[in-house]
Amino acid sequence: MFRPHSRDPHPYRSAATLRPTPVRREPSRLPIPPQLPTSLGYDAVGTPREHGESILDALPRVGCVFADDRHWWWIVPSGSHIGITWPPSTTYAIGARMGDPSWTVTRPRPGTSHPRLIHSPMDGSPYTPPIPLYFLTCRLTGSSPRWSLGATE
Repeated sequence: MFRPHSRDPHPYRSAATLRPTPVRREPSRLPIPPQLPTSLGYDAVGTPREHGESILDALPRVGCVFADDRHWWWIVPSGSHIGITWPPSTTYAIGARMGDPSWTVTRPRPGTSHPRLIHSPMDGSPYTPPIPLYFLTCRLTGSSPRWSLGATE
């Protein structure tokens, strides 16, 4: 007996169509004003918000500074973390990348915002010198400075 062919109510689906492909989102990078050259690359050092004004007043030279609800972010040349141990209360962001780099979309924690530029230097360099910043953050947090002369990364 011949049966007319009917559409399969459950058509074949390849494995690629069963699960959506995750979309990789790069964490956002702190935007340096375009008139400031970043030929050395740049990273960011996050310090607790309560230390921000003290650091700003104590440093002889300050580059770009960003702030959010919890941190002040100081722009430093790339690699300013090599060979030193930043105090535990600081956060070092390689490439000045902020946010969750995973493919999942996460909601920001209540009370936090994306960092915004609060200080731009008068001269042509966006960088805060990392060594004075390092010693100052160590002093403010009660940490002993630690570094390794032979460190390569």
